[in-house]
Amino acid sequence: MFFSCVDTKIKLKPNEKNVDFLIEKGKVLWEQRTNKGALKKAEHFISRASEERPRDFELSVLLSRIKHTNANYFEKDPFIKKQALLEGARIAKLAVLKHTKFESLFEDVIGDTSFKLISSIPNAPKELVPGLFWWAVNKAQYLNDQPVLERLNQRELLEVIMHRVLSLDPGFNYSGPYRFFGSLYSKIPGVELSQAQTYFEQAIKLNPEYLLNSVFMAEYYLQKKGDREQFNRILNNVINTDLNQYPTLMNENYFSKVHAQALLNKESSLFE
Repeated sequence: MFFSCVDTKIKLKPNEKNVDFLIEKGKVLWEQRTNKGALKKAEHFISRASEERPRDFELSVLLSRIKHTNANYFEKDPFIKKQALLEGARIAKLAVLKHTKFESLFEDVIGDTSFKLISSIPNAPKELVPGLFWWAVNKAQYLNDQPVLERLNQRELLEVIMHRVLSLDPGFNYSGPYRFFGSLYSKIPGVELSQAQTYFEQAIKLNPEYLLNSVFMAEYYLQKKGDREQFNRILNNVINTDLNQYPTLMNENYFSKVHAQALLNKESSLFE
C-alpha cells in the first residue's frame, strides 16, 4: 500500500507541473499576439491547459479572448471566423455558468434556461465580469451579419449581460461596455442611432488612448449615419497615431490600426 500511494503522487505531480508549463507558455505567446504564429501556438497551449482545468475561470476567459482575436485579425475564411466567434462565446458562457459564485444564483431560479439566465445575470458578482464581457462580445460579433430576426431574438440577453458589466465595472476593457452598446445599437433595427453615438462618445471620452473605441465608432455609427468625411478623418487619425505613445496598449492599438486601414481600403463600397 505504501508504495502504491507514493506511485500515485509521483504520477500526479508531473501532470500539474505540465499544466502550469502550458499556461505559462501560452501566456507568454499571448503577449506576442500580433504575430499569427504566436497566437496560434498560444491557442494550442491554453486549449490544452483548459482541457485539464475545465473549471479554471481565468483560463477559459483567456481562451475566449484568443478565439476572438484570431477571428477578427487573422482568419480569412468567413465561415471559420464565425465559428471561432461562436466558440469564443460558448467558452466564456460556460466559464460563467460553472463559476462557483454563479451556479447557486442560476439554480435558484425556476424556469427554462433562457429565463434562468435573464433572471440570474443581473445578480452576478464582479468576479464574473471578464466572462460576461467576452461572452457578449463574441456573441454580438457573431450575430452582426446574421438575419435581423436572430439578432433581435438575442438582444435581450446581450443587453442584460452587458448592463451587468456596465453596472459593475464600466471601465472594463477600456470602456468596453460603452463600446459594446455603441456597436449593438448601430446594428439593431428600431433603435435611435443617437443612442449609439452617446455610447461611443462616452467610450472615447473615458479612454481616448484605446484606439478601438474610435475605430468602432467609425465602423458602426458613422458608416450607418453615412458620414463619410468624419469616418475618413477618424480612421486616418488612428492610423497616424504613434504606437509608442501608449506602450501598454501596443498590441491592441496595433490591431486597431490594421482594422482602420482595412476599413479605409473598402471605404468606397461601404458608402455606395
